[in-house]
Amino acid sequence: MKTSLLRTESLVKRYGGILVTDGVSLDIRPGELHAIIGPNGAGKTTLINQLSGELLSNDGKVIFSDIDVTALPIHRRAQMGLLRSYQITSIFEEFTVQENAVLSAMGAKEHAFRFWQPMLQRKELVRAAHDALQATSLICRKNVPAKDLGYGERRQLELAMALAAQPKFLLLDEPMAGMSVQESDAVVSLLKRLKGRYSILLIEHDMDAVFALADRITVLVYGKVMFSGTPEEIRNHPEVRAVYLGEEEI
Repeated sequence: MKTSLLRTESLVKRYGGILVTDGVSLDIRPGELHAIIGPNGAGKTTLINQLSGELLSNDGKVIFSDIDVTALPIHRRAQMGLLRSYQITSIFEEFTVQENAVLSAMGAKEHAFRFWQPMLQRKELVRAAHDALQATSLICRKNVPAKDLGYGERRQLELAMALAAQPKFLLLDEPMAGMSVQESDAVVSLLKRLKGRYSILLIEHDMDAVFALADRITVLVYGKVMFSGTPEEIRNHPEVRAVYLGEEEI
């Protein structure tokens, strides 16, 4: 078995007497796309906030690349390559698509801000941005101001900005929320291309997308892990079907 790139040990987040995540233990392997599913209120977004560093945990550990990052803030985890996308991000509306991607690449590198040097002359940053925009099919839109992008394209730009920072691990929180069928299909195709190049933790309500993409799936219910397994094991697990998937064929 491959060594885990990211793992949690009995992770807990509570608000007063309410346990939102209750002893969550996970392991995500290098190159794996691991999906988290569960009903509303299961604690999925809270968990991803704990992993990214947006929320500090009350108990348990987050281990990334064999380093305990439990107490590290979000920017330190990002510098180590643990990046969250598909959240409220700092897209600069007046900047072009390319400039946004270059800024993201710049921000990921320590001591990278050289204000006396025009950022588009930084060849290594422009290359990282170019590769990210190409991967997300936005390269033909690189000179378009971000304010002129459609909803689906903005979500693609958020992912491109994360990729431009050259992550080791991507945390994706409902990347297809609010998208049309065509936009969702485009994101599924994109994530299929990214599989294996990055380790990815995906939270998504679109079950067709989850089963098309995931190597393994973890079911979270009331803040606890009910079951983890392959898509086929999840499909055939009686408790999972009863509690979350329902009895209909999926």
